[in-house]
Amino acid sequence: MAVLATSLIRKRLRQRFGISAPKVAVRTHVSWYWRLLLVVALLSLSLAAAAWVYDVGRRFAGFHSRESDREISSLRTRTEALETELAVLRQSSAAGESSVQIERSAKERLLRQVAQLEQENASLKEDLAFFESIVPGVGASEDGLKISRLRVEPEGEEGRYRYRLLIAMESGARSKEFRGLLQFHLKVQQAGKDVMMILPAEGDSAAGKFRLEIKRFLRTEGYFSIPKGTVLKGVEARLVQDGSVRAKQSLSL
Repeated sequence: MAVLATSLIRKRLRQRFGISAPKVAVRTHVSWYWRLLLVVALLSLSLAAAAWVYDVGRRFAGFHSRESDREISSLRTRTEALETELAVLRQSSAAGESSVQIERSAKERLLRQVAQLEQENASLKEDLAFFESIVPGVGASEDGLKISRLRVEPEGEEGRYRYRLLIAMESGARSKEFRGLLQFHLKVQQAGKDVMMILPAEGDSAAGKFRLEIKRFLRTEGYFSIPKGTVLKGVEARLVQDGSVRAKQSLSL
């Protein structure tokens, strides 16, 4: 038993310290922070190398970071300049449109004034022609009373008409003034038949607006209405005083 035990001890010693024993390496001990620093350094070198490779690749492909930055900066500057120019042009355009609107309004106002003046001028010419045409015994009554420039036009709703006329009294007439009624004899067509109407009718409450007082001349205008469905064919204006007709003028429509 002693021999067997001695044999086992020898065998273990040969395995541990003999030729077949495992190799042992002696290394210098390095602290963990130095190892961490080495890893960081290697990673930094790897990232730098990767960035360099990427930049080289961009250059080979026709891209350069600095040139791109310069191009972007140039484009930004150009964009800002264009935006400033656009704002100036918009402001100028707004000012131009405002000036055009002012000129257009002034032109329209002048055109309205010209049209009004032309209308007044035409009316004055008509009045002048009327007064120049007043000759004793021509179109006037024995009292020298005369109706002229009779106009009747439709106005607004159906059956409503506007009338205008001039009344003058010749110088040297026996009567110095006229106080009476303006009366209209209307020829209308109703249900296919011609009918005569008189405005204002006897006893009409609206007759007051047809009463006139004339010393030398008078321009008068107003409105009258006829029943709906009737057609106005002719108008005769009369000046009536104390039941007698002093002057009249007819108009066909």
